[in-house]
Amino acid sequence: MGRRAVVLLSGGLDSATALAIAVEQGYRPCALTLRYGQRHEREVDAARRVAEAMRVTRHVVTAVDLRAFGGSALTDDLEVPKGGRGSADPEDIPITYVPARNTIFLSMALAWAEVLQASDIFIGVNAVDYSGYPDCRPEFLAAFEHLAALGTRAGVEGSRPFRIHAPLIDLTKAEIIRRGLALGVDYGMTRSCYDPDASDAACGECDSCRLRLAGFAAAGARDPAPYQAR
Repeated sequence: MGRRAVVLLSGGLDSATALAIAVEQGYRPCALTLRYGQRHEREVDAARRVAEAMRVTRHVVTAVDLRAFGGSALTDDLEVPKGGRGSADPEDIPITYVPARNTIFLSMALAWAEVLQASDIFIGVNAVDYSGYPDCRPEFLAAFEHLAALGTRAGVEGSRPFRIHAPLIDLTKAEIIRRGLALGVDYGMTRSCYDPDASDAACGECDSCRLRLAGFAAAGARDPAPYQAR
């Protein structure tokens, strides 16, 4: 049996691929899904489907209500940008950025990893084809790994150094999709849209949908997720 690892599983394309890679590398994944006050429950349902299909050792769905703070189109009553009009300046951080989300998610994963006596945490962040979020960069992950060494009993005692795995960090979206398809990921179970309709069909126009659709096109594959008629 392999070592335990905590895998952050949002229900989206990237986290499902990161989970498949953890399995391929011989880890026994324990999946963690955060209900953080996002606009819809579709991605939580998708995470449950993915976790069941990949037979994770344990799947925990828990809550931390970032909607209490707002400040993002995903956790506040703000319009989700469509058609690439999220910002006039491509260097700007878009309004779909949720303040400190990955810091909070990794902190939750770290707490569970310490309880499980696990040293490895997987997160599906990407620094190539992404929306410009500051908490998807290698520098952030390295800093968090250092924090884990300073702020946990396991880290201070030196008995179990923590490692943050970001296997998708340097891949394009097309490369991520090809990697996942080779590992047998059923992307029809995943959901990535920021603003799906009541039937669970993706809008096809938000940043997340545009990146996903462009990735499938570049990979020469069809996206099996449902989309609204356009």
